[in-house]
Amino acid sequence: MEILQKTCLVLTIIGAINWGLIGLLDFNLVSFLFGDMSMLSRIVYSLVGIAGLINIGLLFTHLEDH
Repeated sequence: MEILQKTCLVLTIIGAINWGLIGLLDFNLVSFLFGDMSMLSRIVYSLVGIAGLINIGLLFTHLEDH
């Protein structure tokens, strides 16, 4: 489960960086790399969205210090 959460966290960070670029520079990195709403772009957006939903679970779990 830890691997899934870390993978989802990385995808969420990628999404956050993309939104930051859109907000600050009006530059969409995903569209630039994969095309404007191409199938691959839609897959990336979908994966980031699903990862965000999975990461909601982190709000309700106790993270132990390692």
